Amino acid sequence: MVTAGNDTEAVGAGVAAAARAGLVARGVIYILVGALALRIALGDGGEQADRGGAVQELAQRPFGQALVWALGIGLVGMALWRLSEVVFGAAGPKGREPGKRLLSAGRFVFYSAVAASVIAFAAGERSSGSGSTDEQSRDVTARVLDWPAGQWLVAAAGVGVGIAGVWIAVQAVRRKYRKNLDPAKRVPPAARRTVDVLGVGGGVSRGLLFAAAGGFAVRAAVAYDPEQAKGLDDTLRSFTSTPVGPWLLGAVAVGLVLFGLFSFTMAWWRRV
Repeated sequence: MVTAGNDTEAVGAGVAAAARAGLVARGVIYILVGALALRIALGDGGEQADRGGAVQELAQRPFGQALVWALGIGLVGMALWRLSEVVFGAAGPKGREPGKRLLSAGRFVFYSAVAASVIAFAAGERSSGSGSTDEQSRDVTARVLDWPAGQWLVAAAGVGVGIAGVWIAVQAVRRKYRKNLDPAKRVPPAARRTVDVLGVGGGVSRGLLFAAAGGFAVRAAVAYDPEQAKGLDDTLRSFTSTPVGPWLLGAVAVGLVLFGLFSFTMAWWRRV
């Protein structure tokens, strides 16, 4: 006889599996983007260093089609996990607060769109998952700028993304991710040190990337020029124009790889 308790346990197990698959998929994307960005830093910048470039890179590997399908399914798992947080609340004492649910809703929408594009690519629509984030950013910015108060909306979005980037970096330095570690899984000291290296290095690089992208959006709003907006690839390439040249891009690229590896550790140690 199936009881309510059994049903709850089954749902919990399903959500946990979806979350862990999603974290692995996120890790794969960040590792590939970081590797592509590192190529650019080293002078071999043919591929676009963004999600589209990552999907294309994966598709070119042995069993590439199956790998892209697996990536898309993992991202579906990530979206379903975030949806479960909207409905049931996230793990932790404050997981059911409205702010947490709203943040999870935004993540659900984002990962749903990403999963749909990757699955469309795997199904044969090569213009979907491999689309340039630079073109998408410029197109969206151009449309919004044509709206009433469009400049203000683009500027507000840019400020929001920039603040999010700073927040991500600060939270990483403060090691706030530790509160998400599953207390039921006793993390060995050596593993905890590894998680810290990956979490801090990866989080700071990810935050810097978000902050820079937000800054470009604000500049596009001020100049009323959608060409000033940059997606992931152009934002990464812009780091080569700094006084330290490709060294900054190389450091950020390594950080993105670290964040990908950090996602793998979270797939095992995170409380979901």
